Parts: sequence; structure tokens; C-alpha cells
Amino acid sequence: MALQAQSELLWLGGGVASLLILSGLDPVADRYTWFLETLPVMIGLPLLYYTRQGFPLTILVYRLLALHAVILIIGGYYTYAEVPLFNWLRDSYELSRNHYDRIGHFFQGFVPAMLAREILLRRSPLKPGRWLFFLCVCFCLAFSAFYELIEWWVALMSEQAAEAFLGTQGDPWDTQTDMFLALIGAICAQLLLVKIHDRQLFRLGAI
Repeated sequence: MALQAQSELLWLGGGVASLLILSGLDPVADRYTWFLETLPVMIGLPLLYYTRQGFPLTILVYRLLALHAVILIIGGYYTYAEVPLFNWLRDSYELSRNHYDRIGHFFQGFVPAMLAREILLRRSPLKPGRWLFFLCVCFCLAFSAFYELIEWWVALMSEQAAEAFLGTQGDPWDTQTDMFLALIGAICAQLLLVKIHDRQLFRLGAI
């Protein structure tokens, strides 16, 4: 990996780690909800650190993962139903709910689609094309569904913070909407970023 990319990677990792620590000092949400919402970041940061030499990702994917981590951390700090900017939007435009969680679930498809695409291109016989596009979408739908199952399991096992973690805000179709947004995110990411991604993969010698 080029020196400039390594420097940016350190800044991205350090920035996300610092924000995670700060968010955990005194979260608006209770600490248990904060832990549940930010657990993917806690797992992902060390994993990306230890694989940075043996399997460095493109800088595009690292940037997307950092953005996704920030979205998760903000959601963990406030809970997804109480992010202030989206409360203001709800009240100002007479919306039915705080829509920050919709942003989170869109990116739950947008970012994993590019990560899956990179891993499949570098570790499988798949080549750029329709099958790769389709399988990345399938991966994101499966990931989104599994995340909804995790939320359900947490709600069943612990009443503490269950409502805040689920974040349904009284919407009976919340789960279906979340998975649909992940689907849209996975499609949009591949339509918008494939050319940039392929150029970076080519520079890595991955395709």
C-alpha cells in the first residue's frame, strides 16, 4: 500500500477509534444500548488493523467502512430514534418519525456491498459482471436479515434497552423497510462506485 494511503488509513482508523471512545464516555443512550449499537465497530476496527498488511483493502472501501462506523457510533450515542438533527427534521417537516435509522440501514447495504465485491473479486473465480452484482446484493440482503434476527434475539433475551435497540418507533413494517433500504443501498453502491473500485483494485493488482 502506498505511503499516502497508509497515512490516510491511520487517520481514518484513529479518527473512528477516538470517536468511539468519546461516545462511550457519557452516551445519551444508556451504556448497554451504546454497547450493542457500536459492537460492530469494536469488532471491525481490530480486524481491519490486523489484516491491513496481509489483505489490504482499497482506500475506497476503507473510507466507506469509516463512514459506516461513524453512522453506527452516532446511532449508539443517541440511539437511532433520538439523533437531534433528525428530531429537528421530524418536527420541522411534520414527519412521522426520526429517520436516522433509515440512513443507517441504507448504508448497511451500501457499504457491505463494496466490501463483499472486493473480497469476491480477490478471493473467488468471479469476475466483474452480472453474477458478481447479483451475489453482492444477495450478501447484503442476507446480512441485513441476520442483523434483524440479532435485534430480535436481543429483545427476547433482555428487556433492558430492547426498545431503544430495535428502534421501531411504532412502525409495524420497520423490519421490512430496513431490509428494503439495505437492498437499495447495495444496488446504488454498485451502480455508482464500480468504475472507481475497479481502478483501485487494478492498482492493487487484484484484477
